[in-house]
Amino acid sequence: MCLTNQSIFLSPPDMSGNELSYVEQAFQDNWIAPAGAHVDAFEEEIAAFVGANYGVAVSSGTAGLHLALIAAGVSTGDIVFCQSFTFAASVNPIIYQRAIPVLIDSDKETWNMSADLLEEAFKKETAKVKAVVVTHIYGQVAEMDRIKALCSEYGAILIEDACESLGSTYDGKHSGTIGDIGVYSFNGNKIMTTSGGGMVVTDNFLLANQMKYLATQSKSQTPYYLHEVVGYNYRLSNILAGIGRGQLQTLDKKIAKRRCIFEDYQQAFRGTDIQMMPADQENVKSNRWLSVILLENHNLLDVRGFLNDKGIESRLTWNPMHRQPFLRGVSLYKAQEQAVSDQLFAKGLCLPSGSSLTNDEQKRVVEQVISFCERGKEVPY
Repeated sequence: MCLTNQSIFLSPPDMSGNELSYVEQAFQDNWIAPAGAHVDAFEEEIAAFVGANYGVAVSSGTAGLHLALIAAGVSTGDIVFCQSFTFAASVNPIIYQRAIPVLIDSDKETWNMSADLLEEAFKKETAKVKAVVVTHIYGQVAEMDRIKALCSEYGAILIEDACESLGSTYDGKHSGTIGDIGVYSFNGNKIMTTSGGGMVVTDNFLLANQMKYLATQSKSQTPYYLHEVVGYNYRLSNILAGIGRGQLQTLDKKIAKRRCIFEDYQQAFRGTDIQMMPADQENVKSNRWLSVILLENHNLLDVRGFLNDKGIESRLTWNPMHRQPFLRGVSLYKAQEQAVSDQLFAKGLCLPSGSSLTNDEQKRVVEQVISFCERGKEVPY
């Protein structure tokens, strides 16, 4: 990207709270390790914010998904349903467990896992499905009533990849707390960040304890080193947890700002051939982590390059998992010849959406996008 002092980034960190004071406290206490008062408090505060009984602070969202799959009992040869329109980190932990991912295409209403196709997959798969990993894309929440009911009917553990949807709600309930286990990410570009880190939430005491145990190298509570199962170095550091505590204090404001940004884009592109991602479903309130436009008649790489030259960062939407070389041959359930996830990848572009985006910066983005589109450059993608 062409970086200048005037560059507008996609989703930069917004350090607007008491982050530094918590970090300084960790240094003063000389508690720098992946344990400490900030870790314990951060777990409690995130759990309270989303309405879960337990939180387990981990080193990344990927680590959280891996722990969730282990806690769900997923192992070699087990089938796990997951969606195609997502980031690879949603699927990689399934591979870590030597399980078999089966991909489900999206619906057009939410861009998330199609409940219709999930039902079809459950009916067609002869082997028992161990778990379902549903990802709430760009902060939009999937059709969770039906997905949860299907998992209950077929005895599958429901894991929510809520890494993009912290603060989004469905029927007033936070994403990540609707299924059996939920996972959030605090990567640098997420709606709140610890620079790197994540959180697993659940209402199940046994699952929470198991994941915390596994995340600390599976060290048993003995006066000597005793490891009865394979463990992982997945705990969050006290310093990063301190950053997270400061970030959490302004999360509601960050969500409100991103929702305003989405609405401003929606208004600005009204009357043009630029389409926006779906509006909230009636029972959903999205955190609007990223605002995405759909362009029918323009080469997305050309648009991205044009914006890049203007100092504006943009990003293509997720390249579907069924297109990824490492998943070649994996089954995909889709309803039509061209998968919905293929259509979204072919047409979708993520625009700057960070909570620190100014009105003038957003106006500049809108002007440049419209300027490109009005040039009438129509090139097949």
